Amino acid sequence: MCLSVPMQVVAHDDPSGEVAIVERRDGGVLRRERANMLLLGPQAIGTWVLVSLGLAREIVSADERALIEDALAAVQAVQDGRYDAERHFVDLQRAPPVVENPS
Repeated sequence: MCLSVPMQVVAHDDPSGEVAIVERRDGGVLRRERANMLLLGPQAIGTWVLVSLGLAREIVSADERALIEDALAAVQAVQDGRYDAERHFVDLQRAPPVVENPS
């Protein structure tokens, strides 16, 4: 199974911007790699993108990134045997939105 993970653009690897250097911290480990930016086009340094198998697939906002990071932390917690439902997927614990009936 492949997962897309949020990574931050920290440099451009070629003048066209089609390849970027992206990085993220996994725990205390800094992970840095090259990402193909052809689907998104050149992105500014500091932009967060979802990367899967070396391909940047979409730009992510700070809110989206927080939700993804929480989900990744939950998966790691399950693997470590320390999952706590109260700590993870907080966005799912909120009351559902109320949809008014336009009658």
